[in-house]
Amino acid sequence: MTQDTFREALARWASGVTVVATSLEGRLFGLTASSFTSVSLNPPLVLVCIDLRAESCEALRRSGAFGVSVLAAHQQEQAIRMARSGEDKFDGLAFRSGAGLGQPLLEGALAHLECRTFRAEEAGDHLILLGEVWQASVQDGAPLLYFLRGFRGLA
Repeated sequence: MTQDTFREALARWASGVTVVATSLEGRLFGLTASSFTSVSLNPPLVLVCIDLRAESCEALRRSGAFGVSVLAAHQQEQAIRMARSGEDKFDGLAFRSGAGLGQPLLEGALAHLECRTFRAEEAGDHLILLGEVWQASVQDGAPLLYFLRGFRGLA
């Protein structure tokens, strides 16, 4: 199997889109992640996989806590912005500090989760970040989806 075949196979997996963010030493760090899933109800655990080359990877590893915003269909622009590197991603962006752990959360998202880092492990070229959920909130709406290397909505 080649890397291209592997990528093509995984591109056919539809997923939701999240923004994972943290605050470290007075600075905000974040990225767009589609490799996110629930792990456990007791304790409440979630998992996100982060490319080791991502600018925010080390901050997410060191901070001890992070926020997850599950994006709504109208938040494609925010998803693209948070996926880019080399700019202040949060400048002019509507976000707030969470009530539980004070982590950055995007306004307008379908769900917010504030997590304490439960475990962080490297696997291949990614960091697997497990978070214990301390605070969660939800609102109704349609999700932003990622499929075949593009953003989609529900049909």
